[in-house]
Amino acid sequence: MTALVFIVEQIAPGLYILVGVGVFVSWLSWRRSSRALRATHFELERDIYRYSRANALTTIVLLVELGLAVLGIQRVVAPTVRASLDTTQTIERIVADGSFDTPTPAPFVQGSSPIDPSGINLGEEDIVRIQITPTLTPTPVGTILPNPPPVVGCDMPNATLQVPQNGMLVHEPINIVGTAFADDFSFYRLELKAENSNFAPLPRDYDQPVRETGVLGQFVPAFYQPGEYQFRLVVFDITLTQAASCTVNITISEPIPTPTPLGQ
Repeated sequence: MTALVFIVEQIAPGLYILVGVGVFVSWLSWRRSSRALRATHFELERDIYRYSRANALTTIVLLVELGLAVLGIQRVVAPTVRASLDTTQTIERIVADGSFDTPTPAPFVQGSSPIDPSGINLGEEDIVRIQITPTLTPTPVGTILPNPPPVVGCDMPNATLQVPQNGMLVHEPINIVGTAFADDFSFYRLELKAENSNFAPLPRDYDQPVRETGVLGQFVPAFYQPGEYQFRLVVFDITLTQAASCTVNITISEPIPTPTPLGQ
């Protein structure tokens, strides 16, 4: 039924033209029958022309009702069906794509601290040096883990993923970047699959195609348990048939703790 609604919405202009032509032809028939009815004096012919005029009027009424039905589907039903799929707010503005290179901190060498301890009063005269304890460097969003499983699909321009990339480590909300379109496009969907489970759609479907690389949606990893997942983009046409898909592998981790400032 949903596919029929979208098909009617797509061909609505053509249906309006057919309805208009049908109404015009039926109106001409009604006029001819009315003139003939006024001109004849034979009762048999008058009955025939009355019947023809009634048929033309009935056809006009039915065509007008058909046009109103198409208008209702185009202006009310189709937008309502799309709106029923929306459960989240519109995603935030596009963030420019950047490099996914993970910065590597310089190795710590004992005694090579850039801090000058000469102006620091430690309260004890025999302490003449400060020893810095190195801390672990958090892995930023964009880190690509080595040797991920191969992607599935992603070989057509209709469905591509730039973010997340295959093997990406995700620990905070990210914008999904790629392309999603088809010749008879209806909508696209983002899905997630944990190990030993089936693909589950993210809360929202999107009814606007993305032909150039851009933001497809937003993914919030905090809603899911840490671990390895498959992330899939699926594009559907107006018959609700899968037109293209792209599946990559991601790893969800715990959020990076926020550093606590030292007291004065």
